[in-house]
Amino acid sequence: MEPLPTFPLEAPNHDRERRYLNRETSWLDFDRRVLALAQDQRRPLLERVRFLAIYSWNLDEFFQVRVSGLLEQREAGLSQLSIDGQTPAEQLTEIRERVLELHGEIRELLFQTLLPELDAAGIRLVSWADLDPEQRDWISAVFMERIFPVLTPLSVDPAHPFPYISSLSLNLAVYVRDPSGSGTRFARVKVPPLLPRLLALPDGASFVALEDVIAAHLPDLFPGMEIGEHHVFRVTRDADLDVEEDEAGDLLEEIQTVLFRRRRGASCVRLEVENGTPPQIVRLLARELQLEDDQIYASDVPLDLGGLAMLESLDRPSLKPEPWTQVTAPALASLGDASSDIFPLLRRDDVIVHHPYESFVTSVESFVRAAAADPQVLAIKQTLYRTSVDSPIVKALGRAAQAGKQVVALVELKARFDEEANINWARTLEQAGAHVVYGVVGLKTHAKVCLVVRREGGLLRRYAHIGTGNYNSKTASIYEDIGLLTSDQALCSDVADLFNLLTGYSRQPSYRKLLVAPHTLRVGIMEMIQREAEAGADGEIVLKVNSLGDQEVIEALYDASRTGTKIDLAVRGVCCLRPGVPGVSEGIRVRSIVGRFLEHSRIFRFGTSERGRNYLIGSADIMPRNLDHRVEAVVPVQRPDLQQRLDEILEAVFDDDVLGWELDRDGIWHQVPEGKGLNAQTELMRLATERAHGDR
Repeated sequence: MEPLPTFPLEAPNHDRERRYLNRETSWLDFDRRVLALAQDQRRPLLERVRFLAIYSWNLDEFFQVRVSGLLEQREAGLSQLSIDGQTPAEQLTEIRERVLELHGEIRELLFQTLLPELDAAGIRLVSWADLDPEQRDWISAVFMERIFPVLTPLSVDPAHPFPYISSLSLNLAVYVRDPSGSGTRFARVKVPPLLPRLLALPDGASFVALEDVIAAHLPDLFPGMEIGEHHVFRVTRDADLDVEEDEAGDLLEEIQTVLFRRRRGASCVRLEVENGTPPQIVRLLARELQLEDDQIYASDVPLDLGGLAMLESLDRPSLKPEPWTQVTAPALASLGDASSDIFPLLRRDDVIVHHPYESFVTSVESFVRAAAADPQVLAIKQTLYRTSVDSPIVKALGRAAQAGKQVVALVELKARFDEEANINWARTLEQAGAHVVYGVVGLKTHAKVCLVVRREGGLLRRYAHIGTGNYNSKTASIYEDIGLLTSDQALCSDVADLFNLLTGYSRQPSYRKLLVAPHTLRVGIMEMIQREAEAGADGEIVLKVNSLGDQEVIEALYDASRTGTKIDLAVRGVCCLRPGVPGVSEGIRVRSIVGRFLEHSRIFRFGTSERGRNYLIGSADIMPRNLDHRVEAVVPVQRPDLQQRLDEILEAVFDDDVLGWELDRDGIWHQVPEGKGLNAQTELMRLATERAHGDR
């Protein structure tokens, strides 16, 4: 197969800018689409408040991970260009401009819309100054009983060095003066993160911010001192792990060390202060935290809007979306409590499950529980990237190990923000007798695979689950993901070979059906793109991913577009491909769905119904990290009825004119003009319900 001519990957800066979009600002564009859900007045009020909280959490993570990396590059004097030809310093300047623009939208949304609407609905966010004497007495009693005992004011003077400020914590900067004349001192009071951010008054509908309550009681924290000014501030620190695996004798111990360094010594990347904070306080904080001016953000809205998420727990169903009750996949509905019957069922047919429309608990969890309980099952092997704090799957693996089954758990210790939880699970499984391994040196194991070995009639038979999402029942209720349950022996042999690679010294060069990163996935995707490019106007490529930023794949898609191949891309988050550029990407359409559920599945479809189509699902996005620096697994879906299920999902995504956004050639996202009013997620809920009731 002759390769098509491609544009040089090392293009001049002006061509880079014309051909690609910046990864970091594309990420901010995604968070802007999340913010649009909070601004959408068609949505229930408390759901909009939740989306504002999600926007805030997303932005925190962006600074912890992406901005921190750019700052490191800038401080090291590195001049490596981004895919669109920008230096780290140029990107940081643009990021700051974008974040300040977004802050203006937040201010307008909060003060002109959300707070007045909450007040009209009888939910009031009040300040200490708004409280009457009776309410203040009640709050003061709560303060002394529940809050005061866990507060630790820390002063700064020659005998007390500047305290460590933990990442994302809220703090009060306080000036106090000794009446005896020893001068003014600076002190810091940390707002305890384990206490509710909003303190409910007895009416259950009025709330006062915890930091406001603490500020009102500063005299109790500094008795005998005169309280001067006090202001709220917040620090964001670098959250990326830097582990030298080749030099780590014990990866578990090294990760724990790095986590301690993250908590105690990670560099600061952002300082947020409330408007009106005196310059001397800002200068003091900036000096002690070693921050430049462009890392300081003054805010006239409350810091850490993620704290508003607790309002969603209020018993106000009229202010929330109608709850969705997940259904059991029809193929599994007949199992009932006899979950061990899943193995005879899978011998007959593969099963696709689509979360959260179809239940994770009655499918994937049931599969693992059945394997753990079945006396005919000899071995269970499973990857664990992110899982819930109270994981039924990990508990089932522990029970299986205690029962004498061979249990292998590949626990990814470098799963960002879940490292500590994964360390705890690793220890729990080891104590239960499971074999716990931590993957391949230098690679994160991101694949979502589970293998079961069962004795049947004197022979051994394998069963597998390969999915797009984590083995986490909590996130499976809000993340949209797909999984394949199968007894296809060629495919199960591939999964077995993958585990041998992960746990031993195998160097598997090829697989029967699986595409595995970093070995065969990039080549496989490139070959399928080229095949469609050679078909020209008869070619078709449809991809649904979270992120698209790999330059080689983008160039291959540009090549295919120039031959007339129709290309539809659904990219939830980062997209560095620029569609609609004359002579480059005129045949490429880029959509994004942002809604109630987090679009997380990856679906790859190559070909047309006339020429034949290849369908694949898996854990990998189209990013260099996924294709080259992680262990990923992508599986073909070959049965026509299961392919039809994937078509159903893709059709809903590309027909959506409620949640849908479209990217133009200028790199600007526009909401899809409403026509039929089709909401992909509502449509997939409807189809799941019909299927569960036998109407389809």
